Amino acid sequence: MLPRERVLAALSRQVPDRVPKHIDFNTQFRLHFRSLDPAERFGLEVRKVQSGSTREQEGFERYLESLPQHLRVGDRQTLANYWQWGYDPVATAARQASGEYDLLQLHDYNPLAEARTIQDLQRYRFPAVARDVRFGELKRQVAALHRRGLAVLGDPPHLGGVIFETAQRLRGYYNLLLDFVLNKEFAHYLLDQITAMCAHNCALLARAGADVIILGDDVGEPTKMLISLPMWREFLKPRLARLIAAIREERPATLIMYHSDGYIEPIIPELIEIGVDVLEPVQPDVMDPAKLKTTYGDRLAFWGTVGVQTTWSATVATEAIRQEVGERIATVGQGGGLLIAPAYDVEPDVPWQNILAFLQAVEECGTQMNADERR
Repeated sequence: MLPRERVLAALSRQVPDRVPKHIDFNTQFRLHFRSLDPAERFGLEVRKVQSGSTREQEGFERYLESLPQHLRVGDRQTLANYWQWGYDPVATAARQASGEYDLLQLHDYNPLAEARTIQDLQRYRFPAVARDVRFGELKRQVAALHRRGLAVLGDPPHLGGVIFETAQRLRGYYNLLLDFVLNKEFAHYLLDQITAMCAHNCALLARAGADVIILGDDVGEPTKMLISLPMWREFLKPRLARLIAAIREERPATLIMYHSDGYIEPIIPELIEIGVDVLEPVQPDVMDPAKLKTTYGDRLAFWGTVGVQTTWSATVATEAIRQEVGERIATVGQGGGLLIAPAYDVEPDVPWQNILAFLQAVEECGTQMNADERR
């Protein structure tokens, strides 16, 4: 199978020739690769396409120049998203003897923190939606990746998450939760503006041919939901359904992946109900991947499932990683439905031996088990 065929088979809950894999590296780790794309270095099957900033490029360049020279708050795409929304994480940094900066703290500037009325929201300059010239660029990117046999993950512009987290960073976390209780008309109006813009950009990604589009917001904590189930149903579920409908109207074959860190078991049946195909990242220290496979595996595929925080960081743990990969493939990967990946971004302190152990274990366990299933 070509990489794209392998990914689409797995995420469509079919048995591929072997289990596909992915790794997300954080910004600091990617700097070790310099100009080399880590996805190329490790032979990963998926590439991500994103819309760039939507305001004039010169303004963004001036914004970049205003930052301390060596301060690493995020990669260029992350900073572009911050800038176009007017969201400013003001960094407190300490300069090292080397001349670089250590990031000590981020203080959020929320551009709508002082808004009180819908008229205040109407005066806010939301980022412009992607124009035809950007669609042409996206379409060329997707086509080039498809010609290489790679799967394409479309990622719409957002601030952390597509609806809840974007509103949270614009408004401020506690302000937004108070709005959900005390100022519902205001909250619904704000979320509607964010949703309409995201729906347009999601539709463009689908029209450009993205195989999978990632949506989501972090709505889980380690042991419970971040917001109540009734609140999620009122404010987030119908708007997420609108995004999915906009994507499917453009390209029905597009797979929908939903991302949320933390514990989100209460909403999984309703995510399936509104059209989610894939759940990511399925953090195993918070939710049991094997249990989720048993309960939902006939309707849902899984991306992630491998712990990082306890076994990967700082110390060499190759045998523990091999055991976990083998367990995930034998349970969650049974009958297809798994793209295996670390459930958290890989940090700079992760030893190379652990990364290589993960890749080797996926190759060995994923190839053997799927060969047995396809006989």
